[in-house]
Amino acid sequence: MAVSVVAFVVGAALLAVASDQFVVGAARIAVVLRVAPLVIGVVIVGFGTSSPELLVSVLASLRGEPEIAVGNIAGSNLANLGLILGVGVLIYPLAVDSQTVRREAPLTVLAMGAFLVVVQRGIGQVEGVILVVAMAAALLVVTRGRPGDPLGPEAVELVGTEHRLGREILRTVLGLAGTLAGAQVLLWGAVDLADRAGLSEGFVGATLVAVGTSLPELVTVVQSARRREGDLIVGNLLGSNLFNALAVGGATGLAGSAALDAPALTGFASGAGVALGVVVWGMMRTGRRISRAEGLVLLGGYAVLVPFLS
Repeated sequence: MAVSVVAFVVGAALLAVASDQFVVGAARIAVVLRVAPLVIGVVIVGFGTSSPELLVSVLASLRGEPEIAVGNIAGSNLANLGLILGVGVLIYPLAVDSQTVRREAPLTVLAMGAFLVVVQRGIGQVEGVILVVAMAAALLVVTRGRPGDPLGPEAVELVGTEHRLGREILRTVLGLAGTLAGAQVLLWGAVDLADRAGLSEGFVGATLVAVGTSLPELVTVVQSARRREGDLIVGNLLGSNLFNALAVGGATGLAGSAALDAPALTGFASGAGVALGVVVWGMMRTGRRISRAEGLVLLGGYAVLVPFLS
């Protein structure tokens, strides 16, 4: 079991570091190639932190382990809104932009609701197509009316202005390779740990794997909370959950077809994610601010939910 634990920890650490370099390289290549700032800020930076969830769930689906694939998606959404947002709020109470309350928050709740509905029969190619189409529609909604948006503060700090294309291509390729390797190692460690400890693959996917693949979001949230960038935190986590539910869910379905007899994942975990999304949306609507007391509620809620994921 010790080897499994070490493999899981090494895989999670490699995922966190390599995926960060992958996003940095991709964003800087986009700057050199004069890609629209909105695409860099929303698509590359905003959704790039979900690349670990994407690779882990797709690999799990290809290996015939749908419980880990779906558990990773549902568990990551729970961890983002309960554990990670709760930690960020405890560091510094978050003020939220009105546009986030009006558009991004309800869109994310709808995306998680779509995943909840679609995944009930399992995850296959039909479900994958439905979720991918929904992802395309969501991107149109997110970018509509914002063609001139400047890069957000996170993207400015990330990409800078002057870069050498060859160096950033190398960074991106190595980052992608490292992310893929980290996903493989983490997945092997998680499956072996589940077998040896007598835990279900779904529970391990929704807890250990989900938290491991959410490490990039955790790092971003902690850094942003220390700089008191509330909108960046909320936008990053909402964007990540939107991407998890639709893009990662869609890619998982397209990668492999399998029925799921795991109500703890398809029903409870996915439904709890929607409920937690509604709670967070409600918190943002009350004064457009999430307080430390509300952060404790989110952390407590996550701790209460975890045992029921088995």
